[in-house]
Amino acid sequence: MTSRRLAGLAFFLSFALPSHAVDLDRPDVAAFITAMVRDHDYSRDALRDIMGQARIQRSIIDKISAPAEKRLTWAEYRRIFVTKERIRAGVAFWNENREALESASTSTGVPIEILVGIVGVETYFGRIKGGHRVLDALTTLAFDYPPRSKFFRNELEQFLLLIREENLQATDAIGSYAGAMGHPQFMPSSFRAYAIDSTGDGKRDIWNNWHDVAGSVANYFVRHGWRPDGEVVAQATLGQDWQGPVPKNRLSPGDTVGGLSRKGVMFATELSADSAGQLLTLEGHDGKEHWVGFHNFFVITRYNRSVMYALAVHQLGQEIALEVAADAS
Repeated sequence: MTSRRLAGLAFFLSFALPSHAVDLDRPDVAAFITAMVRDHDYSRDALRDIMGQARIQRSIIDKISAPAEKRLTWAEYRRIFVTKERIRAGVAFWNENREALESASTSTGVPIEILVGIVGVETYFGRIKGGHRVLDALTTLAFDYPPRSKFFRNELEQFLLLIREENLQATDAIGSYAGAMGHPQFMPSSFRAYAIDSTGDGKRDIWNNWHDVAGSVANYFVRHGWRPDGEVVAQATLGQDWQGPVPKNRLSPGDTVGGLSRKGVMFATELSADSAGQLLTLEGHDGKEHWVGFHNFFVITRYNRSVMYALAVHQLGQEIALEVAADAS
């Protein structure tokens, strides 16, 4: 059989089989290993041993190729995350972890409801953290998912550095199909940059230590510019003076509070006229909903680049906070 036919057969099998071991001698894989040895003083033998345990998973490529969010309206998306069951679970989580949440919030100015909203949307308060080995997910996407291979090769690099720094076993880390880890679902680069040791035990444990989880999420928001006294979002209506068309949703504010008001967008805020704001339109249960996102709203989108995600985090956190306050009164 010719080398060309062998290569074609290997390519076919990589997609036909549900999973298979990574080929360490594949040119792109071998080049990655060489770069890790050169740039980070990794032992070649140790690295080949680690990566030799990785499995290329076809199911991971299937999942990332068709994320649910791209198929859902806001009404459908909200029904997943802002539910009575999740709100009740959030109240219990808040009460059980009050000390950790209050400590993180007090030291950073990030409200508890935002911290709870993040963990509630990301992992249902730790119930759903993903079932893939992070090593498998990142290796699969780094070498067998061309649309984002550059991004995931960087995350694989960060993961390999992370396990060395934190003295973790490569195959023990479990996460999402995209390689996000722990209760806050940090990618390896975010873990290395923003995770903190809140308890002084020498570990940044985002899998088991809720003090570290709360502190790390709060630190992420602070480092991305969270304003303690800022507002997040306000529901809006388009008045008779509105001068359309309605702009497409975006992930950064392109207008101001005063500018939107002058265009006929009606909403309530105590922010100054020159504060950043952006009109957002989503397909809700009863038709189109209009919102104005402020600076802090777009800080939330830095955690996940999605308007619907940020609004779900905010609304879930607000609903939980209301229930906690009602129980205390």
